[in-house]
Amino acid sequence: MDFHKIPAFELARGIKARQYTSEQVLDHFLERTRRLNPDLNAIVVLREEQAREQARAADQAAATGKDLGPLHGVPMTIKETYEIEGWPTTAGHKGYQDHVSPRTAVAVQRLLDAGAIVFGKTNVPEFAGDLQSFNDIYGTSNNPWNTSLTPGGSSGGAAAALAAGLTPLELGSDIGGSIRTPAAFCGIYGLKTTSGLIPMRGHVPGAPGSVAKRDMGVGGPLARHLDDLEAELDLLAGPDDDMAPWQINLPEPDDRPLADYHFATWLNDDWAPVDKEVLGGLAGLCDELKSLGASLEDAQPEELTLEKSHRLYYHLLGGVMSQGLPAKVRDRLAAKAAEEGDDYPHRFARGALQTHGEWLQKDEERAKLQRTWARFFENYDLLVCPVTNTLPFPHDQNTSAMARTLTINGREEPYLDVTVWAGVAMVVGLPAISFPVGFGADGLPRAAQIIGPAWSEKTLIQVARRIQEHLFPQGLPWPDQLERK
Repeated sequence: MDFHKIPAFELARGIKARQYTSEQVLDHFLERTRRLNPDLNAIVVLREEQAREQARAADQAAATGKDLGPLHGVPMTIKETYEIEGWPTTAGHKGYQDHVSPRTAVAVQRLLDAGAIVFGKTNVPEFAGDLQSFNDIYGTSNNPWNTSLTPGGSSGGAAAALAAGLTPLELGSDIGGSIRTPAAFCGIYGLKTTSGLIPMRGHVPGAPGSVAKRDMGVGGPLARHLDDLEAELDLLAGPDDDMAPWQINLPEPDDRPLADYHFATWLNDDWAPVDKEVLGGLAGLCDELKSLGASLEDAQPEELTLEKSHRLYYHLLGGVMSQGLPAKVRDRLAAKAAEEGDDYPHRFARGALQTHGEWLQKDEERAKLQRTWARFFENYDLLVCPVTNTLPFPHDQNTSAMARTLTINGREEPYLDVTVWAGVAMVVGLPAISFPVGFGADGLPRAAQIIGPAWSEKTLIQVARRIQEHLFPQGLPWPDQLERK
């Protein structure tokens, strides 16, 4: 059977019904990994024998009528930045190369408690800090639609593995588009969740073993099937272990037809222009929505510009990313911050060295902006916008991210502008879904992002489901050229 074409939660139902075994499913994904992963380098840590023992135990449980949960016996991979007891967790950083996790991240444990079997971990950039996935420990991950291009980052290995059918489900993390951009580049689904919805304890960075909650970063599911995306969300959502008395009850999806929706659209901006090929995919989606009777209107929150949103986001991001920097690096940043300049290196330095009082001022700005967005969603149901400003691009590792550029519509633009559209939802903690909307003549996926009000994850998934019923009624395409190699 082509188990890689069956949704993960459907696989679990088949295992429990003894239509096939967990070990058979595991063997299928391991065979695909042995055959296809050398071209992708998406899965970088394998625990085959451990997974086989767990698969046999899951099959024995099924034989005795014991239900291990909604992911009973389903093999899957996990982004390398999540700690799993007894597994290496390096976040691609040489200084952590020998780190073996003494405990399991809260979100990962929820998947294990649901019966999942982790057979591998997927590649990331160093410290999950790039929109490409490469590092000095595990090397470079490639895009399954064109292996000379990046699959994105930081959940690049996860997205590539899903797109190629090496795993049926993944757990990602996102602070600058790290779920949504790889999903867009690889032609799958990725959900950035509302801030605080999914526990991040046990994610690196912070440092291994950190227990404090970091600002902005969130976890979220990646999948090839929207039903899987929603079911995984249900497993992951909930308060951290130290907030056990709390409960989270996500609102049920708004089940209106698309014709009853009033979408705002924000497709481009002179401050950070979007590649015309990306815009073509977005325009096609908007035409489809109009043909289905939806109302669309170009709009953005009152008095909010893309520049204002991104400057606030990037300043706060600098504070997050500066955690644990050695003294010599902070000295270099201090010199940079004191210089005249308004490019990414100068902005990062000022954000990294901000005082706690300055951070509180920026946090107040964010709180006001959150209210602005809440008012905006009183008049519009959802916002359609780009995931990022570019299609998948060739590997570029020769300089730092600060020094790189990307060619957008024939002009050189700062590489870090790839985070601009992802930061729109991130800075205010709103949920956003990334999903495919078609393929270009170049064979690469085109994608869109839809942002909703806080806690609207299920409505975002439902709207994406309605759209995909029209765009991909037979399901998402496969990068078959990879299999033909």
